[in-house]
Amino acid sequence: MKVIEQSQVSPPPNSVPSPTILPLTFFDFPLFYCHPIHRIFFYHFPHPTHHFLQTTLPILKHSLSLTLQHFFPFSSNLIIPKNSQDAPYIRYLNTDALSFTVAESLADFNLLISDSQDAQNWHPLVPNLPPSSTEQNNTRVIPIMAIRVTVMPNSGLSICLTFNHVAADGKSLHHFMKFWASVSKNRANNNDLSLKQSLPMPLDLPSHERDRVKDPKGLKHIYLKELQYFDSENLESTGLVRDSCVNKIRTTLVLSFEQVQKLKKWVSDKCKDSHGTQHVSSTFVVTSSLIWFCMIKLEESERKSDQGDCVAVVEDLCYFAFHADCRDNAEFSLPKTYFGNCIASYCVVLKRDELVGKNGIVVASNGIEKKIRDFKSDALLGAESLMSEYRKLSKPGTSLVVVAGSPKLAVYETDFGWGKPKKSDAVHLDSSGSISLSDCRDGGNGIEIGLALERSRMTNFISIFQEQLDNICSL
Repeated sequence: MKVIEQSQVSPPPNSVPSPTILPLTFFDFPLFYCHPIHRIFFYHFPHPTHHFLQTTLPILKHSLSLTLQHFFPFSSNLIIPKNSQDAPYIRYLNTDALSFTVAESLADFNLLISDSQDAQNWHPLVPNLPPSSTEQNNTRVIPIMAIRVTVMPNSGLSICLTFNHVAADGKSLHHFMKFWASVSKNRANNNDLSLKQSLPMPLDLPSHERDRVKDPKGLKHIYLKELQYFDSENLESTGLVRDSCVNKIRTTLVLSFEQVQKLKKWVSDKCKDSHGTQHVSSTFVVTSSLIWFCMIKLEESERKSDQGDCVAVVEDLCYFAFHADCRDNAEFSLPKTYFGNCIASYCVVLKRDELVGKNGIVVASNGIEKKIRDFKSDALLGAESLMSEYRKLSKPGTSLVVVAGSPKLAVYETDFGWGKPKKSDAVHLDSSGSISLSDCRDGGNGIEIGLALERSRMTNFISIFQEQLDNICSL
């Protein structure tokens, strides 16, 4: 790996008022507990490095600057006042810029985009956020985003972003990426590198109207109190992929549209047999239910191998966490382009012996379905205890499966002019333990599942997963 350039990219001069302050909303505060986000995109790029540096890099950086004019929080800083009772906020100054690194790697591009590989393969491609600083009044200033572009000569390139989840959710991130990609593609097609700040808008502009976020339950005040338990020093590790993932394998599993439909029908038929009523679950629900069930079956097989075949029935609790976008919720009526975090968090809790039974997938499906119904009736149901729940679930030994991402984010529609990505996923899966869902690179309305586990666990998980899928789809 050779670093070719380390630079800073900022919005065009005077395009964003300085200073610009964005207050954090109650949607943002729980994300202080979230791992740093690392999202990577791989593209086919059959050109030598000097071609990239001479023709592509100037367009990428210029279009990024134009994009940051509208998505300026990503070139801003998170400000944490010394007094823990004062709310953190996002601040943009005209001296602020985003860290942008260009590197060259001799890694095998085809290996990097494969569906099964060593989890550490992607680590050298991940940018580190610049270190935080302290102002005279002991206020901490923490950079929000860094980008690294790595060229694999004559084969491909990667674009990897590291950012602090407190600033924005997945929908905002992919809005930013698609906007940047579209501007870059437009500039490349027109061979226009002028410093014009006006351009045909490829997508809708983001909305920064945070005063429109209603807080009927006073959650901001509750969460601000909870933050007193949070050690902001934890944010010093942002941008670093932990080396605790030494023996992990990264795998992408694909459910085709036909398999998803069969899974839906199977769950629906089982519900009808049990309750006399038939309903069709969503792709998210049935996919998540299958994943959760297989993870618990994996835990059970490991428990048996540790304790022998005579294992008493264990009724400990298993947790499944997911997020739901609130932009379209009538309770908030926020525009679909709202920039920031706008997600409600939900946790399904079930007894282990219910999940490992023969109808475990159906039990999981019903549990997730119920939480989605709760969300539709009251998006903030139970939100008062969300941050304290996060602390509890982070304790070692808790059986927790967290699903992040969504096929609705359409990550494979991010085209810089080199075609759609050959692969895209969240690098931080191997340190956070999350599982990702996304649309399929090959289209066809299937779904990609990304996960990272220790080698032996991955082998066993895939075996359990494939057995369940074969049994369901063969009916």
